[in-house]
Amino acid sequence: MIGFIIAGLVIGALARLIKPGKQNLGLLATLLLGLVGSVIGGLVANLLGTGGIFELNVVGFIVAVVAAVLLLGVAESVAGRRRHA
Repeated sequence: MIGFIIAGLVIGALARLIKPGKQNLGLLATLLLGLVGSVIGGLVANLLGTGGIFELNVVGFIVAVVAAVLLLGVAESVAGRRRHA
């Protein structure tokens, strides 16, 4: 469980580093973003047959970071719409 949380923080931080621009996210939001990305990465890796959902592997990690970057973009667009509304 602690490893999952640490992986979520690392994945969320990597997503924020990869995505250009300033993101107005705190530590908790970064953690949640990384955790959701981790679950998505684990699911995709499991579907590809490279490992279990909660098993750390290269394919799952890469997919998790990509998913977290995409989720970050979605979160920014939703937050941007709320500010302009």
